[in-house]
Amino acid sequence: MITILVITSVMLVLTTVTPLFPGQHWLIRVWEFPRMQQAVLMFACVLGWLFVLHTDLLLSGAFILALGLALAWQIRWIFPYTFFAPKEVQQVEKSNTRTVLSILTSNVYMHNTNRDGLLELVHEYQPDMLVTLESNRWWEDALSELNDDYPHRVGCPLENLYGIHLFSKIPFQSSEVRFIVEEDVPSIEVTIQLDNQNVKIYFLHPKPPSPTENESAEPRDHELTIVGKEVKKSDMPVIIAGDLNDVAWSPTTRKFRKISGTLDPRIGRGFFNTFHAKYPLIKWPLDHIFHTKHFDLVSIERLPYYGSDHFPLYTELQLSAPPVHPASSSDPRTEK
Repeated sequence: MITILVITSVMLVLTTVTPLFPGQHWLIRVWEFPRMQQAVLMFACVLGWLFVLHTDLLLSGAFILALGLALAWQIRWIFPYTFFAPKEVQQVEKSNTRTVLSILTSNVYMHNTNRDGLLELVHEYQPDMLVTLESNRWWEDALSELNDDYPHRVGCPLENLYGIHLFSKIPFQSSEVRFIVEEDVPSIEVTIQLDNQNVKIYFLHPKPPSPTENESAEPRDHELTIVGKEVKKSDMPVIIAGDLNDVAWSPTTRKFRKISGTLDPRIGRGFFNTFHAKYPLIKWPLDHIFHTKHFDLVSIERLPYYGSDHFPLYTELQLSAPPVHPASSSDPRTEK
């Protein structure tokens, strides 16, 4: 038992400090993802060392201390996404449907053929916007029955797992398919109007750092930095949604939110793990929605499994009321 504890404890401590090393290689950056799983294993190892504490006090004490510090470090990253943390975005009742925007984001998994499962969710939730990721020409044709209800569409069907489609009930003031960093990784940028106010929305799906995709996280990080700077310069309300192939608590996503000045409605409400939909022990939040301070949260919900390796994410945001300007001196409400 002690041998197993030693090997497991050493691995947990090493994988905790690995993301602190400089470098963009996936072998370094991948350990930013499973912080919840690592924290659970660390807690179990601490209990194990307490159980054998009488056998070797020095060795047990050293590992309990190391694991305790590593556990505290992991909790520091994931704590904002627990119910114990203060909420970052105010939740409101739907007060004016003209200022509410509902978005359903779904990485469909290109090889998944259960289009009826997704269509059932769309018919049930009736989002104003549906964005599909990994959608190829087959998925474009499979979802064509939505065209009447969603007459405003833009898409880029690809067979490389990075196709993207947007279906909207709301007309676009402008729309564009962009290849921000990599020529085979599209994103969509649209501008719509909510209650006569322009709103810009980015739908993103950068490649992850992995042995089968990009060995380096640099392209993904660069794309998020570019979009973050664009959001910062914008004077209109902005929403960013999609599968960012990064966890909510990673340094990259934190940097993106700091640059862009956006808020995360999940903070203080839960993890909303969208990946992996098929494996219970592999769970982390890869599908995101961020927004500027112009919005309040009406609801956010992870939707049921329908065959993809991602769960869909449904969000309703309400455009906040514009600030009330001080009344002029001629306004009788200001007279004493």
